[in-house]
Amino acid sequence: MKAQDIMNKYVYKVKETESVRNVIEKFIEHGISGLPVVNDRNEIVGYVSDGDIMRFIGKHKDIIINGFFYVNVIKGDEEEFEERVKKVLELNVMEIAKTSVEKVSWDTDVEDIAALLGKKQIKKLPVERNGVLVGIISRGDVIRTSFKALM
Repeated sequence: MKAQDIMNKYVYKVKETESVRNVIEKFIEHGISGLPVVNDRNEIVGYVSDGDIMRFIGKHKDIIINGFFYVNVIKGDEEEFEERVKKVLELNVMEIAKTSVEKVSWDTDVEDIAALLGKKQIKKLPVERNGVLVGIISRGDVIRTSFKALM
């Protein structure tokens, strides 16, 4: 069985030009906790999760190096929590998204997908074909498909 056989073909996603506010609205609307970030050609350029947002709104100090935004967790509060929450809403999604994205090809074997999800301790994997986002696979998709015939 391959990724294309079990992937969810309808993928909630966000464009690289959108704000974190839009990301959070999609999280709330769809009851999800992570989204692939795509460019205008639907190529995967990042992944943003609720964890990325948590790292930002927790106690930290902003650092910008060569135009890239970094978060250093610190002891003590540089800003009030409410101010950090307001600030993150207006950021571009790419300022907090991970740009090194684990993803699989549409013809990847399910057992390889299961191994990758387990090894990397991630919940979802974007699926691409010819460099374009075509689906997403969650741990639940792998488990349901793998054990359905045995139950």
